[in-house]
Order: sequence, then C-alpha cells, then structure tokens
Amino acid sequence: MEIGFLPHAHQQCVAEAVAQAEALCRLRRVRFTPLRRRVFELVWESHRPIGAYEILDRLREERGQTPAPPTVYRALEFLLSQGLIHRIAAQNAYVGCSFPRRPHRGQFFVCQECGNVVETSNGGINRAIEQTAEELGFSPSACVVEIYGLCPTCQEGRRE
Repeated sequence: MEIGFLPHAHQQCVAEAVAQAEALCRLRRVRFTPLRRRVFELVWESHRPIGAYEILDRLREERGQTPAPPTVYRALEFLLSQGLIHRIAAQNAYVGCSFPRRPHRGQFFVCQECGNVVETSNGGINRAIEQTAEELGFSPSACVVEIYGLCPTCQEGRRE
C-alpha cells in the first residue's frame, strides 16, 4: 500500500486494503460481514479520520434508513480488534491501518489543514517509548502517538 501524503491511485489503495482485510479475516477465521466490510470501506474512503456518526450518516444515505448506533460501534470494535483500523484519539475518529499484517505501534501524522493522516511505525520511536516505560516501571496497555502539523501540499499552498 502507498504510504505518504503524496498523490496516489486511491481507488487501488482502497481495493488493496479491502483485499488484505478479506484475506486476513479468512486466515483468522473471523467473519468479514457485509456491514463490517462497508464500514471498513467508509473508513478507507479517504485518508482523513472519520467519526462513528459520520459513518452512520453515510449508511443512512446509502440505505435510506439509519442502522442502530450499536451496530456500527460493534463493526468498528471488530475492525479495531483485528488491527484493520486505528482510532485517532484526539479526534475520536478512525483511519485505515497501513500495516494490518503485523502487530505494531503506529505514529500518526495528521495535517491540521486538509485532515489527511499518514501512519508510520518507526522502530526507534517505539523502542524509546518502551525503554522509558521500563525505566519508570510502567506497563503500557496502549500507545497512540499523534503528530499534528502541515503536510507537504498544504505547506506549499501557504507559500504561494
């Protein structure tokens, strides 16, 4: 999958993400139901975080009726538990996982202007966090690193 803020073939990016998700669910013997798949597609529709209520609104537009909020939250919890998406804590929203085949701690670069998010998994950052936790005698259960700023496109736009 393409990683970065640069333009890319997004439809191909989404198709690859869906194919990976389907393959991983088959391998793990878990159900990738039509609703789970559609929620996954909506999360991947752009590289911007999307909230649960926005997903509910989109599903209502498509289906002519609003699914029960717990249904969407269960689909999101499933996708999170399978490592197929991530929650951007500061925005209470979700983005697709760029590395679903391996457990990792991601760092998320969030553009404050256009809203795009890029996930990286920098081993040096991860080791520094683990080392600091060990020095403190701390046992982390979760770690979310969100870095806010401007992507290259938005920086260029400000220069013009």
